[in-house]
Amino acid sequence: MTFKGDLKALILAVLADGDLHGYEILKQIRQRSGQVFKFGESKLYPALHGLELDGFIAAEWIEQEGKPDRKVYHLTPTGQGKLEEHRATWAEFSAGVARLFGPTEAR
Repeated sequence: MTFKGDLKALILAVLADGDLHGYEILKQIRQRSGQVFKFGESKLYPALHGLELDGFIAAEWIEQEGKPDRKVYHLTPTGQGKLEEHRATWAEFSAGVARLFGPTEAR
């Protein structure tokens, strides 16, 4: 079970706080993880496309004055449910790791 490579779960977590465009999603993942996760655009956009196809996120084009239109993504109710599944799985996983790495007397 690996979580480091689960970019889709990280995208859902970031979008839970509000709508974002692609580059801002990357920035938020990097910033909020303390630079632990540093995915590039070559991985981000296929993940976003897959999340859209699965119905976990939706996007709309936003017009910008004097700039190209920007595609902004948001979490769907289905995506919120998937995020909750990821959170439960992570809680179980991290509790198991904590039990293994915790103080010897606690085991």
